[in-house]
Amino acid sequence: MTETIRAQLLDAILPHVPFDGWSDVSFHAAIADLGMEKALADTICPRGAMDLAIAYHRRGDAAMVAAMKASNMAEMRFRDKVATALKLRVEAMDDREAVRRASALFALPHNAVEGAKLIWETADKVWTALGDTSNDVNWYTKRATLSGVWASTVLYWLGDDSPMAANTSDFIDRRIDNVMQIEKAKASFKKTPLAKPFMSLQDVIFSKVKAPDLSPRTDLPGRWNRPVN
Repeated sequence: MTETIRAQLLDAILPHVPFDGWSDVSFHAAIADLGMEKALADTICPRGAMDLAIAYHRRGDAAMVAAMKASNMAEMRFRDKVATALKLRVEAMDDREAVRRASALFALPHNAVEGAKLIWETADKVWTALGDTSNDVNWYTKRATLSGVWASTVLYWLGDDSPMAANTSDFIDRRIDNVMQIEKAKASFKKTPLAKPFMSLQDVIFSKVKAPDLSPRTDLPGRWNRPVN
């Protein structure tokens, strides 16, 4: 019931966002368009348009995951699977002005934490859909790295006027290749005698870091595993 009403409000607010942004004006216009009681809308979305902007982002994540499941990626290299996932997420952004307005909203200092959380959620959705089973510090590094790639992709896409966002697709490929090069460099460094003392210390520290173990997750981004005395 709640999700259905929130979806109705989201559909109703989208035509107003290009003109008034994710604002109270747009939120109230959506309520009026639906003929909905304001008390009900406020109950479903206590933060008004902010909650709907979040719902819009998560709708895109859900569309990406559905498209990933429908795609045949079994024979792809892993880096291609990740790149394909991000390209599918771009395809799910069906309203450039709504995304632009949302990006501006979440760039505000008092909304930055919420925006960072949504970017992290997108990265988590990708890795989870690809079957990531890491339960240590790698759980964080994978998502942190992909969060950076996705954040820069959105900014690039907002200024991309190429047909079918072809330039954005190429941008994703370049960013993934850059990440892979960094990982290869790190792997090579770890094999050198100079790195061994540092790696041993790092392993001790990072062995205490564990991925969230709740499903559905409510403790993002994770937890610190304290040693037992």
